Amino acid sequence: MKNAIETKSLTKVFNKFTAVNSLDLEIPNNTIFGMLGPNGAGKTTTIKMLTCLIQPTSGQAIVGGYDVQKNPDEVRNLLGMVPQQVSLYKDLTVMENSQLCADYYGVPQDERDSRIEDLMELVDIKYAKDKRVGQLSGGQKQKASLVASLVHRPDILFLDEPTIGLDPTTKRTLWDLIRELNDNGHTIILCSHDMYEVDMLCDNVGIINTGNLVAYDTPQGLKDSLLESNKQEMTEALSQISEENEVSTSTKEDIENLSLKKMSILLNNQTDDIIDSIKKSSDIKSIEIAHNGRINLRVDGFDDMAVQNVINDIISAGGIIKSISTEEPSLEDVFIKATSEVNEDDRA
Repeated sequence: MKNAIETKSLTKVFNKFTAVNSLDLEIPNNTIFGMLGPNGAGKTTTIKMLTCLIQPTSGQAIVGGYDVQKNPDEVRNLLGMVPQQVSLYKDLTVMENSQLCADYYGVPQDERDSRIEDLMELVDIKYAKDKRVGQLSGGQKQKASLVASLVHRPDILFLDEPTIGLDPTTKRTLWDLIRELNDNGHTIILCSHDMYEVDMLCDNVGIINTGNLVAYDTPQGLKDSLLESNKQEMTEALSQISEENEVSTSTKEDIENLSLKKMSILLNNQTDDIIDSIKKSSDIKSIEIAHNGRINLRVDGFDDMAVQNVINDIISAGGIIKSISTEEPSLEDVFIKATSEVNEDDRA
């Protein structure tokens, strides 16, 4: 089986409103997939259909090789779900909640407690196994929820905003755990508004907007596509401007500025002679010396050699580079671009 999840023309209509519109989606096995979308875009409805909580109006969804409409019980047995709001019983302990979930999924009694103990070790929550869930911190609750969701060894795990509200240390611990679960063979569907989290963890990303899949690629592929899209839009705008004499020079300069890439450089041996030499570089469109000594530059973002040329010019002038960074389009930029043109009447 190549894909953990496949949908074909998957559609959900509520009354006359189409929440999910003929969705075609493939999520390969043993990958981490980021499912993104603004509020009301159809993302939650899609997840509910994939997890057999609601029935599709039309189309098909295959999860773990089973049709969600024909074999819902088989699909449910393959799934684990960690919701944004932890749904464990607050008056029960971590162990009791985990045992309850294990019994629900029919985990053999002679394996149940040993499985739970192993999972508690994995997510580092064993020390709190006899604490009531209501007494736990946010991070501890998420870990307890993971144990309960994994006790029946699901092939596919849905994580809905798993790190929201957590401190940086706990967040990084859960990121490591997500990677480890994936290494152990789990396919993970990550729903998150943390673009850095998605960019860092996910093999592929799908962006859903107004019920449609508007973007699908690797995180880097999406960012590269945005660069190409921006380049095409700028080229078309400049071409149009060149034919309109009434357009001011400042307007043309504003559009050209959209193509500039930011660079930030720190030298070990910054001198006036080196700065003067850098200013002469034809690749540099602007230069600013920050109060902390960093040299902030703008170069042509669509010239593949611009950054390399600037580095070569600095080295030729005797500059010793201590650190260098460039600002590329982020996954957040892709998300905003892909979801920007939305008719308010189309929102759920």
